[in-house]
Amino acid sequence: MENQKNISEFILLGLSYNQNIQIFCFVFFLFCYLVLFVGNLLILFSIQCSPLFNQPMYYFLSHLSLIDICYTSSITPKLIGDLLVERKTISYGDCMLQVLILHFFGGTEIFILTAMAFDCYVTICKPLHYMIIMNRTRCNLLLLATWTGGAVHSFPQFFMAIGLPFCGRIESDHYFCDIFPLLKIACTDTYITGVLVIAFSGMVALVTFAVLFVSYGIILFILNNVKD
Repeated sequence: MENQKNISEFILLGLSYNQNIQIFCFVFFLFCYLVLFVGNLLILFSIQCSPLFNQPMYYFLSHLSLIDICYTSSITPKLIGDLLVERKTISYGDCMLQVLILHFFGGTEIFILTAMAFDCYVTICKPLHYMIIMNRTRCNLLLLATWTGGAVHSFPQFFMAIGLPFCGRIESDHYFCDIFPLLKIACTDTYITGVLVIAFSGMVALVTFAVLFVSYGIILFILNNVKD
């Protein structure tokens, strides 16, 4: 049987076979993508041209807007273009690259939101020490940690994806490349790989949720005591 080295492309079945639905989705997704793209660009340029850029929260927000542009651009343009063609395909290399970029920017975005939660915690709970704690060096270290976290989240899933064997005609019942749709069409037992993906992603999600829950819980508790 052919393995992944002989697979040149994947066939994406997309969202629907109905042409009217595809046209509607094309207009809708194009509008949403342009709104998100232009909105994030406005946020990015507004912060860059403002003195607020020196404040940690807006410094993080500018990076969040940049990552959001990269994240949405990793999937949406290809999705929009495929809605206008009958045969929706993606090369093997582009598919693997999409898996890497998708999880890298998605993970980084989540970790930046966590860093922003820490900034809110310091603002509310330690206002007198805020400028000392959230200096530019520490902000840069936090951003470096978020990018590193995105890489740690994405590379294991990327290597699991490129290690999957594929056989014959490859049709993915999806509209972009991701690890779980690829597991469904791999010609091998993917149970262990699926468990590893769920465990790894679940661990990242659980740790992030715990940090956000605790930080905002403390903030709400302090604000409630101040109000009383």
